[in-house]
Amino acid sequence: MSLVHRIANLFRRSEVDHEIDRELSSHIEMRLEDNLAKGMSPQQARRDALVRFGNPNLMRERTTESDAVLYLQSFCSDIRYVWRQLLRAPGYAVTSIVILSVGVGACTAIFSAIKPILLDPLPYPHASRIMMLWEMASGGAPNHVTFGTFHGLTERTRAFESLAVMKPWQPAMASTNQAGVNVQPERFEGQRVSAAFFQTLGISPLVGRDFRASDDRLRGPNVVILSDRLWRRRFGADPSIVGSQVRLDDNPYTVIGVMPGTFEDVLDQTAELWAPLQYDPSLPSDGREWGHHLRMIGRLQAGVTSQQAKSEAGGILRTLGQLYARGYDSSGGAPSGLVVSPLQIDVTRSVRPALLAVLGAVFLVLLIACVNVTNLLLARGAQRRAEFAMRAALGAAKGRLIRQLLTESLLLAMIGGVLGMGIAVAGVRALVALSPPGLPRVNAIGIDGSMFLFALAVTTLIGISVGLVPAFESSRADLQTGMRHSSRTTVGNRQFARRALVVAEISLAVVLLVSAGLLLRSVQHLFAIDPGFEATHLLTMQVQESGHRYDSDAVGLQFFEQALDRVRQVPGVVSAGFSSQLPLSGDEDVYGVQFEKGPGADSSLRYAVSPGYLEAMNIPLRRGRLLNEHDVAGVPESVLLNEAYANRIFPGQNPIGQRVRLGPDMGRADRPWATIVGVVGNVKQRSLATGSEDEFYTTSAQWAWTDNVQSLVVRTRGPAAAMAPAIREAIWSVDKDLPIVRVATMDTLLAASESQRRFVLMLFEAFALVGLLLAATGIYGVLSGSVAERTREIGVRAALGAPRSNILALVMGQGMTLSVIGISLGVAGAMVASSAIASLLFGISRVDPSTYVAVALLLLVVSAIACLVPARRAASVDPMQALRAE
Repeated sequence: MSLVHRIANLFRRSEVDHEIDRELSSHIEMRLEDNLAKGMSPQQARRDALVRFGNPNLMRERTTESDAVLYLQSFCSDIRYVWRQLLRAPGYAVTSIVILSVGVGACTAIFSAIKPILLDPLPYPHASRIMMLWEMASGGAPNHVTFGTFHGLTERTRAFESLAVMKPWQPAMASTNQAGVNVQPERFEGQRVSAAFFQTLGISPLVGRDFRASDDRLRGPNVVILSDRLWRRRFGADPSIVGSQVRLDDNPYTVIGVMPGTFEDVLDQTAELWAPLQYDPSLPSDGREWGHHLRMIGRLQAGVTSQQAKSEAGGILRTLGQLYARGYDSSGGAPSGLVVSPLQIDVTRSVRPALLAVLGAVFLVLLIACVNVTNLLLARGAQRRAEFAMRAALGAAKGRLIRQLLTESLLLAMIGGVLGMGIAVAGVRALVALSPPGLPRVNAIGIDGSMFLFALAVTTLIGISVGLVPAFESSRADLQTGMRHSSRTTVGNRQFARRALVVAEISLAVVLLVSAGLLLRSVQHLFAIDPGFEATHLLTMQVQESGHRYDSDAVGLQFFEQALDRVRQVPGVVSAGFSSQLPLSGDEDVYGVQFEKGPGADSSLRYAVSPGYLEAMNIPLRRGRLLNEHDVAGVPESVLLNEAYANRIFPGQNPIGQRVRLGPDMGRADRPWATIVGVVGNVKQRSLATGSEDEFYTTSAQWAWTDNVQSLVVRTRGPAAAMAPAIREAIWSVDKDLPIVRVATMDTLLAASESQRRFVLMLFEAFALVGLLLAATGIYGVLSGSVAERTREIGVRAALGAPRSNILALVMGQGMTLSVIGISLGVAGAMVASSAIASLLFGISRVDPSTYVAVALLLLVVSAIACLVPARRAASVDPMQALRAE
């Protein structure tokens, strides 16, 4: 049949039906004539013709379905029929749609977050060829690279098309008056990069030019490239910005380019401007070129593997180790090799376990939702078994019944999917807002066309999956049983599948609840740890000196002393102090240490603090004395060690009076010795989960270089956050042009230090709650259906004298049995599944008994509540009404 003819049939359906009826009648008439010719009576001939030909309605349906266009029309008819059926059962329809929309929405939202981070390639040309490179220390641990290593590799490599290094850069811009509006001083987040940085990434400025080799030389020109975001925010998208000058750190910088708005710097998501590194290519052995503070990336040549590049680099490093022996000696020795890994894996390594665990959790929720809806469809199929039996008796094919039930499940899933997309959009916004600091590519998270396709695929798969079991279950219905609609013969067969699905729901809910419980206990363990200071009533902020007036260390030191004095005069301030780095803030400042009597060269976290800092933080003194106002420049340097460091270097000894040399030039013989004058408590610097680290303290006045960025801590009498404006004004009363950033209470920093665990915990708790509610709904639904189908049986029991307590116990026992089986299976599954979150746990085992027992008890209580309502309904059945209904 031609396509035109098929389409025309849509507009002449009554004629087509008449033609089909006429054709079927002609076949029956021909069979009738054959029977009459054989000598049969007219009645026998007609009866035999009808029996041999079969059910006319079934033949008409098959004939109709042989036409693809008419099949489509038949499908539309099924849609209309299903829609009418759903309108007759709004409670069932709404419940199913809500459950599916939550499952589809949550799954789509989480996948929208994970896809750009873990699955999509980085937004650079041929991103798979971009590698991250780390020096390998003698112990095998990755380490930041030195400029000497980068310079030597760049000159000799053939495996890499280009190499680049970078380090953080935080230039400040003084307060300005723009169009009559005073703009406060601002500190920008940026990077100092080698000339080939953007070339290695494969991105060029949209406006202006890229860096040249001539820009990246010692004492080279001050040039800068801006991000599109900074260009629009601070400079009003001025089209003439290229070639103009901006003042950063009181130095004029010429803007040579603006990056595209789509550019993402995955190596530092906060970076808004870039300037050349400008290190000395002659590699002086006592210069910054040998500090382990640079990050290095490289673009592989086409066809070169990371393993080949690593092998080549190993050979080059052996040559560099001999050529630059003196420089490497000053930085702890030549590296034993390079760690070469794809950039995408490197930047997502820290968040990958958490994101995969969350993805697993949301798929469990989706699976529970599917199981729940399948149960609802089974229950509805049980209620409609008489209808299906009647339709089958009238000639409806099993395939048609299956198709209609699948149409119903698909329609439910599609409506749920549409609503789920709305939930997904809201969920993505919430995920972005609540995402932990440092989550890579967070700006790329969103709902796009691929997410709609994903949701459509998930919805279709769900629609088919949840409809298959009820469809085949209903299609196998025995005609006589269905027509009798007798509970005595149907309940046992119908309830098994539904009970099995409830057991599966409970098992999956146990896995979610156990995971959430383990994470909750981990977070509780973490925040029960003593960070080494008192966080309450403590306000923090970073203050940065900027400008040529602070070129002298003495002037910078004087500013911080004056600012501290003004802060201490603010009403409500109890104590205050400055420090070169702040615990649990992301700061990490490590310097060399050489003991006169001890292990020799070492390294430790370095705190250059003002007198009063330790008191403001309430860091306890263990031995000796604290630093005070007498520890100033020109007198012998005083040093404090933390307790763990002192015990490691001087086990069983008194460290007071021992001498050390500190800083990058600690190996110089003319470097004066400092004296250990006290031992203080251990402080958690990197994370609450890390063990005790080595730490030393000295005063800013006695440290060889004044830190131009220092963190202020202020202990207050009242709420710390409310003091921020007054303290900021006190600092600006000394110099109004200096930026003040990262204003936060210490309680906030403490919570943010474990934000990744808290983020995962929050999601798991939400998913576990949904899973628990769905499991309870499943138990309730099965028992309610069972009570409805066994009304006659329950009535007979009551009529024969069974007390209400026995009937109540019977129904409760059935529900609790399902719960116990599901919990048992779920505990076994949780023991296996919890390995996915093992890296996020702290202080407890993934098979922590108390967590498993608490989850089991919680589910038993919830299950008992879910069982109680249908059990009470069963106990209140009137035996006369139940028997009369039969």
